[in-house]
Amino acid sequence: MTEAEVWLVIAGLAGMTVLARNFFMLSQRPWPMPHWAREALKVAPLAALVAVVAPEVFMTQGQLIDTWQDPRWPAAVVATLAYFWRRSILATIVCGMAALLVLKLGFGW
Repeated sequence: MTEAEVWLVIAGLAGMTVLARNFFMLSQRPWPMPHWAREALKVAPLAALVAVVAPEVFMTQGQLIDTWQDPRWPAAVVATLAYFWRRSILATIVCGMAALLVLKLGFGW
């Protein structure tokens, strides 16, 4: 590729990115959104969080954890209980990480 072609590709990709990210803002009037789509968007952040956290809790090196001697299980339970107790994401993270730290360093799991 020549240098001009590289710059053309970069400009094209930048233009497509701007268009894709601003597509819904180009119209002067609001777009109607179906009720089912609005309801699905309410749980999208939770689904993304579960997709990131669940493999870390339940798997190691691509394999399911097959023992209860792993500190991630009890730490996840402690974090879940902390969330239902305080309804705070910060309390959930702090309690879960504290439980993980105690189990790893204190009990040598």
